Amino acid sequence: MSEKRLAIVTGGARGIGRAIVFALARQDRRVVAFDIDQQRLEELKNLAQKDHLEVLTEKLDLTDSNALTQTTERLADSYGGVGILVNNAGITRDRLLMTMSDEDFDRVIAINLKAAFVATRAAARSMVHNRFGRIVNIASVAGVMGNAGQANYAASKAGLIGLAKTAARELAKRNITVNCVAPGFIITEMTDVLPDKVKDAAKMAIPMNRFGQVDDVANAVRFLAADESGYITGQVICVDGGMAM
Repeated sequence: MSEKRLAIVTGGARGIGRAIVFALARQDRRVVAFDIDQQRLEELKNLAQKDHLEVLTEKLDLTDSNALTQTTERLADSYGGVGILVNNAGITRDRLLMTMSDEDFDRVIAINLKAAFVATRAAARSMVHNRFGRIVNIASVAGVMGNAGQANYAASKAGLIGLAKTAARELAKRNITVNCVAPGFIITEMTDVLPDKVKDAAKMAIPMNRFGQVDDVANAVRFLAADESGYITGQVICVDGGMAM
């Protein structure tokens, strides 16, 4: 069994993020969930306590770079460094390119991409010191293939891939791996509200002819976060039922 490492998951209070928190906690990690939704964080903490899992929570606005950096550094100081960072937080503000506002573009980039850069920079400092780290960015098949109506979202997710590949090159000699998991159509609260015709069209584009579950993504993250995955870096694993083949 690997030593108990500190894992940080951004956007960890719901959906894919929550599944990742539990997957890492069951891997005997001490997990901290960052999220802006205090009520969801309380629900997460209560669920973790019922399962006797060590999950901590931090209410945090990820667009506040100073707060994100200081919180990450404080946790690193308190627990002997950050062993695992999962940049999962993400939002959508979908609109066709010609009608998309600057505000919608900037907001998605700020949360999906810039916050990941800030968190990676802060966590990498302790990882370099400890000569160990696992960083996983939650990208998307939209960042691999593009998607109509999601210029901001696809750009942010493609940016996460470029960020991961660059960080992987810079940090590899310090035994730090940086990879991406790119989910396809995963059943979450975000996708539940989509019209049936949109879901039907999406399913037709999936060779496996079904949507994914949050645990499908969490299991891929758990693998990449393990000590045993130390020779895999700079890669993108698509968890999408074959959409991006």
